[in-house]
Amino acid sequence: MKLHRPSIGSITLSLLVAAWLALVTNTVFWHQVSTAFGEHMPGRAAFSIGIIALFAAGTIAVSVKYLTKPIFILLIISAASAGWFMEHFGAIIDTDMIRNAAETTPAEAGHLLTPAFLWHMMVYALLPSLLIVIVRIRHRPFPAKLKHNLAVIVPLLLLTLGLATWQYPAIASTIRNNRLIIKTLNPIVPIANAVKFAIRSGQERVIVAAPLDPDAQLGATIGKAKKPVLTIVVVGETARAQEFSLGGYQRETNPELKKRDIAYFPNTSSCGTATAVSMPCMFSALTRSQYSHEKALAQENLVDVLAHAGVDVEWWDNNTGDKKIGERIIKRKFYEENDPRFCNQGECLDTVMVDALDTWLDQVKNNSVLVMHQLGSHGPAYFQRYSEEERVFSPDCRTAEFADCSQQQIINAYDNTIVATDRMLAAVIDKLAARSDQIASTMVYISDHGESLGEKGLYLHGMPYLFAPEEQTRVPFLIWASKSYTGLFGLDTACLREQADAAYSQDNLFHTVLGLMDVQAHHYERDQDISARCRTPLS
Repeated sequence: MKLHRPSIGSITLSLLVAAWLALVTNTVFWHQVSTAFGEHMPGRAAFSIGIIALFAAGTIAVSVKYLTKPIFILLIISAASAGWFMEHFGAIIDTDMIRNAAETTPAEAGHLLTPAFLWHMMVYALLPSLLIVIVRIRHRPFPAKLKHNLAVIVPLLLLTLGLATWQYPAIASTIRNNRLIIKTLNPIVPIANAVKFAIRSGQERVIVAAPLDPDAQLGATIGKAKKPVLTIVVVGETARAQEFSLGGYQRETNPELKKRDIAYFPNTSSCGTATAVSMPCMFSALTRSQYSHEKALAQENLVDVLAHAGVDVEWWDNNTGDKKIGERIIKRKFYEENDPRFCNQGECLDTVMVDALDTWLDQVKNNSVLVMHQLGSHGPAYFQRYSEEERVFSPDCRTAEFADCSQQQIINAYDNTIVATDRMLAAVIDKLAARSDQIASTMVYISDHGESLGEKGLYLHGMPYLFAPEEQTRVPFLIWASKSYTGLFGLDTACLREQADAAYSQDNLFHTVLGLMDVQAHHYERDQDISARCRTPLS
């Protein structure tokens, strides 16, 4: 027996899909509209009706036979998923956010696929998509369809134009002063940004990095050294400066580092609000204002300049990869080794790198730089970033589903990740200090970006820099030097601490590391090297 399938006209279905997309999956957008227009009801009404009319006109325009169902289902699934992350984390789905998603690991992505998210997708994506699959869409012959569609689309567009003309001053000024409104329009903006990302990714595949300072060489001071000179650069993950007690945070999150002779710079800004932006930017010779992903790929970076100068360079990764920074140097991916002492389901505590450090240090014979890329404080599963011994603040959020935890529990879990980082950095320092008679060493730590923990309704990171709060853009930055290094280069850590209150950024990393390794290179800028004025090499 043939099953009866309900039928519906293409225009009617288009209007229903438009209403679903505009009114059900755009809660963040409508909240932004309400806040931005405030008491100006005529402008708010004109803008709102115009947006809904454009949704209707758009869905009718794409209701082409054989393509209607795939297009509508794609729109619904995209809107449901984007809406979830915008509503629950305050995320903006721009090209950088899409790049982060594309470059993530299965383990990291798994933390976001919570039961609540899956339930949301079932209700807001699967069920309406099934309804579209089930129904039979009635399409008129093409000439009649074109005529009837235009008979609806044209009045909708004229209505939008009329409303926009009527309230143009209010709408134009409100949108100009509240650019976040359009960025939250779901799913139009996320899909447009996904297309833009796909186009850029295709273009990036043919980019070849041009040599950067191939004639770089070591300076006279390091040439006099009777032992290898080593700098370890620890790239933090998602650590925000506001949570470092070294910078005044009321909780003791840095009990170990405060015992070491370090210089801490609390007023340091990041290049971006996501790893895929900040990390390539800080290792490039480009400033934040100059940076673009394409420009960074088109030239070599800090690790290449070091290698050109004859420095042995190696990259250790416990996160989602080196973002193509270490393409031309030795790399080790700890999350792929899955050491059962430190790792679980493709993710490892950062102590996995500390555990491997002794063996590596024993083999250092030449001037070297080691980059250690942390998993650090990456959310939302903060509780998986620290050991039970490092669980100082409780009760802590023990799930990746923030809705199941209070804001204080989320903060407690996050602060525990900072305690874990504190212990890791202290352990690295101690291992270097113990070898001061064998290696002249320094350690530099800087986080890639910060994190929102519920302030202004925002969680995690990745907001467009223009709109990002300071919690996502102010990062911890510190330098430590061994006695043998200070003896060789005359580096005065007290001098470094005297300039600790100055404003720095990730732009300084490139030049500071070159300076610490006494590398002479064309792109090195002494005034951007934080250590330069505090180094007086001994004769």
